[in-house]
Amino acid sequence: MSEVVLLLLSVALTLSCITAIEGAVPEVPDEKDVLKTLRQGHPRLIVLDPDVQRANHAISTNPRLKEAFEALKRSGERMLTEPTVEYKLIGPRLLAQSRAALNRIYTLAALYRLEGDVKFAERARRELLAAANLPDWHPAHFLDTAEMCHAVAIGYDWLYHWLSPEDRQTLRKAIVEKGLRPSEPETASHNWWMKVRHNWNQVCHGGIAIGALAVAEDEPELAARIVRRAVAYVPFAMREYGPDGGWAEGPGYWGYATSYTVYFLAALETALGTDFGLSSLPGFRETGMFRLHFVGPTGLTFNYADAGDRAGSSTHMFWLAKRFQNPLYAWEAKQRMGADPLALFWYTESERGPKSTNTPLDAFFKGVNAVFMRSAWEDPRAVFVAFKGGDNKANHSHLDLGSFVLDALGKRWAVDLGPDDYDLPGYFGKQRWTYYRLRTEGHNTISVNGENQDPSADAPIIAFSSSNARAYGVADLTKAYPQKVERMWRGIALLNRTSVLIQDEVEAKYPIDLVWTMHTPAEISASGRTAQLKLGDEALECNLLEPAGASFAVLPANPPPPERQQPEIKRLTIKVNSATRTRIVVLLTPRGLPSPPKVDVVPLLKWVDEAQFKMNQ
Repeated sequence: MSEVVLLLLSVALTLSCITAIEGAVPEVPDEKDVLKTLRQGHPRLIVLDPDVQRANHAISTNPRLKEAFEALKRSGERMLTEPTVEYKLIGPRLLAQSRAALNRIYTLAALYRLEGDVKFAERARRELLAAANLPDWHPAHFLDTAEMCHAVAIGYDWLYHWLSPEDRQTLRKAIVEKGLRPSEPETASHNWWMKVRHNWNQVCHGGIAIGALAVAEDEPELAARIVRRAVAYVPFAMREYGPDGGWAEGPGYWGYATSYTVYFLAALETALGTDFGLSSLPGFRETGMFRLHFVGPTGLTFNYADAGDRAGSSTHMFWLAKRFQNPLYAWEAKQRMGADPLALFWYTESERGPKSTNTPLDAFFKGVNAVFMRSAWEDPRAVFVAFKGGDNKANHSHLDLGSFVLDALGKRWAVDLGPDDYDLPGYFGKQRWTYYRLRTEGHNTISVNGENQDPSADAPIIAFSSSNARAYGVADLTKAYPQKVERMWRGIALLNRTSVLIQDEVEAKYPIDLVWTMHTPAEISASGRTAQLKLGDEALECNLLEPAGASFAVLPANPPPPERQQPEIKRLTIKVNSATRTRIVVLLTPRGLPSPPKVDVVPLLKWVDEAQFKMNQ
């Protein structure tokens, strides 16, 4: 298939996806009507009094919830003696203080509502007044402002009847003067986030709109403007979930963006009785499946972009489970329940795991061009391989088109190193692509001539197929190496649900040097065309099937300080010099699992021809 044909198919697919995604338009109310259905009195944000009553009953009858409540209470007890929030910047951000305040206020106010113990309300009050008395909430980095506004709004609303009139006045003034008004005018330099298509949109609009809903009866015109603006602008980011729930910023920022989307929608529903159709935008119903698939059997995620590998809790999955009547989402939320008060209020008994629901073992998310394959659900020793095409221009992206991770035997064998320190010079600027963890060589993909991929490149998944004998995806990485290659494709297959085949095909415009890389924490014993990786008592066998004459080599993966250090990580590499037309084929087999049948290496074009999904479908 020629590159021209593939390009035309890519354009057609992109246009069809844009049409489908932009076809759903939320109902944006007139400013004069947006607060017409405002619930009178307090509390009205996210958790209403009947929700508290239901939670108390569930805690008394459900051992799991009782345990979660006790964990929350222990956390609250520790907070009683912690210092209150202070104006302390880390780098250009007040964000750590905003998040500490948010966590304390949710926890302490929830414990007061659940138990009525005044010590928790009093400590929450001290936190609220400390936040209100800060000189500002640092609008220069507006995430800080939005999260602090969210925190103070929840405390104001949940503790409204316990707080004195003087306290309420202090908190209202802070919400208005330090939260809401700095978000106007839209043209202010610090309000650049208004219509962006990434996490800043949901967090900033969501946090500020929650503040507006808290004080709406006292500031009706200001609150109406802000809530209507949020309803109108949040879809710019929410449409990025389309068409099938993926998120280009990676699992970490999926969690951040989605949790704030849920906070916002939940607050709209409890305060106004409607989310104005926002939850019906394409892909949002399905986005819980993205969470389910990006967590491997080890509990580690496919942490592409600026994402750590720990899955963490996902309380918002409870809300999604109820909103979309999907018990699979509730099952996922229960796998990693933390000391989060909203887990107590949103918890649902209705759950079904992926085995009982016959959830497919493999998934392809078209919107972000990522493929996930595994040998089994609910088995910590299952084989799991995930890889991506994607877009190097996406917010928080790395130059990692084609990169993969691998779990098997309860271990992660191929790792993504994740982000580096955000306060490194130029991390979000001109020096970004000089840092190892963000460079192409710092990922499990192909480097050409020791250079980075093109930061403006994208890479579609052009084929995907799923069967027990052979699940696979094929990514077209050609645009990542402009002026160097005529074609570069990467195919990754899970064979017989036991072994992983990685096949790269390169047609170069002139002789180029290729380096195939896999980062691993394992001990590596490499000898020619074979290598054995060991983690504890487990092993992974690596066989280089093509090209002839190539061999494995082990290289360090530790850049100089001040970049983050990872001396325990090594690079398993294959180097092919002066290549013009070549194929690199590697078979990875966990020791102790049945070996696949003899591998017949066939061109990736045949993979594409036989695939269940092709790019033009």
